[in-house]
Amino acid sequence: MNAFRSIFSWLGRFLDKARTIMLNLGTAIVLIFFTALIIGGLTSSGPETKDPTGRVLFIDPQGTIVDQEVFGSDFLSSLAADSSSNQIQTRDLIKLIRAAAENEDIPAVFIDFSSTGFAGPTTAINIAKELKALRESGKRVIAFSDRLSTISYLMASQASEVWVHPVGSVSVRGLGGMRPYQKELFENLKINFHNYSQGDFKSAVEGNTRTDMSENDRLQREALLNPIWDEMKALMAEGRDIKSNDIQVFADNYVGFFGEAAMGNIAYAEANNIIDGTKSFPEFRKYMIKEFGLDEEAETETYKTISYNEFSKQIDKDYSDSDNQIAIITAEGAIMEGDIAPGVAGANGVVKQIRSAHEDENTKAIVFRVNSPGGSIIASEMMRDELSAAKKKGINVIVSMGDYAASGGVYISTPADYIFAEPTTITGSIGVAIAIPTLENTMDYIGVNFDGVVTSKHGGWDPTQAIDDDLDKIFAAWGADAYDRFVNFVAESRSQSYEDIKKIAGGRVWIATSAKEIGLIDEIGGIDDAIAYAANIADLEEYQVEYYGQKLSPEELLIKELLENFDISIADPRVISALDGLTNLYDTLVEIQYPKALFTCKDCMIDLN
Repeated sequence: MNAFRSIFSWLGRFLDKARTIMLNLGTAIVLIFFTALIIGGLTSSGPETKDPTGRVLFIDPQGTIVDQEVFGSDFLSSLAADSSSNQIQTRDLIKLIRAAAENEDIPAVFIDFSSTGFAGPTTAINIAKELKALRESGKRVIAFSDRLSTISYLMASQASEVWVHPVGSVSVRGLGGMRPYQKELFENLKINFHNYSQGDFKSAVEGNTRTDMSENDRLQREALLNPIWDEMKALMAEGRDIKSNDIQVFADNYVGFFGEAAMGNIAYAEANNIIDGTKSFPEFRKYMIKEFGLDEEAETETYKTISYNEFSKQIDKDYSDSDNQIAIITAEGAIMEGDIAPGVAGANGVVKQIRSAHEDENTKAIVFRVNSPGGSIIASEMMRDELSAAKKKGINVIVSMGDYAASGGVYISTPADYIFAEPTTITGSIGVAIAIPTLENTMDYIGVNFDGVVTSKHGGWDPTQAIDDDLDKIFAAWGADAYDRFVNFVAESRSQSYEDIKKIAGGRVWIATSAKEIGLIDEIGGIDDAIAYAANIADLEEYQVEYYGQKLSPEELLIKELLENFDISIADPRVISALDGLTNLYDTLVEIQYPKALFTCKDCMIDLN
């Protein structure tokens, strides 16, 4: 299989790996032909390298910014999904922005983040700071869009100039969101909720058990949202050379999405220096041609530009020949059992990556990037166990917290030797959320009765039936035991007493700056700080950083390489047909070389408006 992995990482290596000269030649010819068919038949041009000299770099990431790219179980389907499901790795975007700042051949950068999604505010703030540094480097930065949300405006505000379409929108509304409270609904449906949650601030099940927000939940949410919003306002105001309160007034007086109200919003934004002005698409194109020249090579009249993807291919890859490895492993999304998927930190996949890292003799330290609001107890325990196994081998484990590291995100961080968190990271939520609905009253109302034979007292129980006193005690003990275990792990990890951690636990969530004051984290810093600390604690003068991600099959690697290096759309049915043929060809070749194959048959999330 290694031979084909080499083929699909480029055919040149294949000839050194195949078992026989004839097989090598035959396979290479067929694959070259098939690849050429895809490229030549479905695209008009190959991967020509465009000279960036004198060209405006257009940064318009379409999709969601993530720490680590992942794919669903159906690889082709995940690639064929719409642009909103695209994933852009944070480190890749930051590297590109920094490369643009250092490239003297690029006169300006054009940014449009209107089609970019962020999992949380911390990543958005970090990218905004990178754009700020880009502008401060002396690079001219231009923002233009037909629509700006709170987050996309945060990016745009870091530009030297901000333009909006005359009938577009500037929807700076702030942070937050409303939550449904459904107690009366469930009462009307005669559904009973039995709450066994642990922690006075653990609000995950409040929506089912209350008619309004509890004071504790309101208190902790205000303590999170206000400093994050203050940070965002400060960045916006500094970028536009206005006061933070000007942004607040604009947000407070937000009026509508469309029509005259939206245009009134844009007029106010222009009059108060929130934007520079308005331009239609043709006007903006003429403006850019005037400023940077006509692109003589383009098929249509446009300015000199180089795309995000074209420039990214020209950035030197980070490489070190050191045997010392710092492994970067990411737990991003809801912590669940099973495999890794978009938005899901699947325990099976994460554990496999941790094990692979600590079984590699070159691994000297692990940086565990946690970007999760929590999830399953069992899944959290699986990750924690594997990190503990790495520590028993003498491998240092450093945790880097991203947008969120709450509840289960804290649980899986407890083996860490040292914990970094971003200034606006949301962490804590040391508690247990358990609410069990039962339908006995509903069943009685609609005339459904239950009877049967069981071998034990609760052998036939399910949520259609009432919870008796004994079962109630069992569920309550289960919640209490899980909570005690959680608090004990955190206390041991933070070198504090059980009583001290319990005082600051209670399911309450904290912003990182507050979490540091109460001892839940060690230091404010990003993943680069965590990597530097890991190198220092492992006494490494030279090292390479190894990012662990999903392992793709050789044919998937080839497909991914083709799509990234050539202008090929996976959505084109002809492409799907060609790729199916390539997959079948690959399977046939595997059978030839390996004959044996023939014999094998969500309480702390923030709405970023």
